[in-house]
Amino acid sequence: MTAKSKSGKWAGAGLLSAVAASLCCIAPVLALISGASGVASTFSWMEPFRPYLIGITVLVLALAWYQKLKPKTKEEIDCNCDDDGKLPFMQTKKFLGMITVFAALMLAFPYYSGIFYPDNKKEVIIMDSSNVQNISFNIKGMTCSSCEEHVNHAVSELKGIVEIKSSYEKGNAKVKFDKSKTNIEEIEKAINSTGYKVTDKN
Repeated sequence: MTAKSKSGKWAGAGLLSAVAASLCCIAPVLALISGASGVASTFSWMEPFRPYLIGITVLVLALAWYQKLKPKTKEEIDCNCDDDGKLPFMQTKKFLGMITVFAALMLAFPYYSGIFYPDNKKEVIIMDSSNVQNISFNIKGMTCSSCEEHVNHAVSELKGIVEIKSSYEKGNAKVKFDKSKTNIEEIEKAINSTGYKVTDKN
């Protein structure tokens, strides 16, 4: 196997590990786009492995670039393996560069995933302030900011939601709502519809 074909294989492995590292955060966005919101938490089990997958991605892409940029040996210079001297596109620096950029975008996905969620904030007119209620839901399965956005979006679709703040780090969502327009059961149902599960509320 030549160094060039090795770099192509390393690039492919780097791409796969980058996608795998971000699957837990990509799934909620894909679920929103496809309308199958219940599958949003499908890959949440991969979150604990994310740091390792990021490390593998960086290592594998570094090896691919090393294979591509290291000086040629005398045997490789003397070899006339390619009749026309041109490399297949998948063995070029341009292709490796494209893979590297795409992998970086995948690894950074949790930090910009919010742009894929429509802004569905609406002004809620409260006739009677005594109807405003606050509740906190403990939620299982959220692993990144993309999960937060998915929960916020689902709950904000309900009538009477004044404010919602989700936190994957704390594993909860705090909701302020008008109890004359919606209720706790409807909010819990909306959260559960995302694929994440309410485990407690207070």
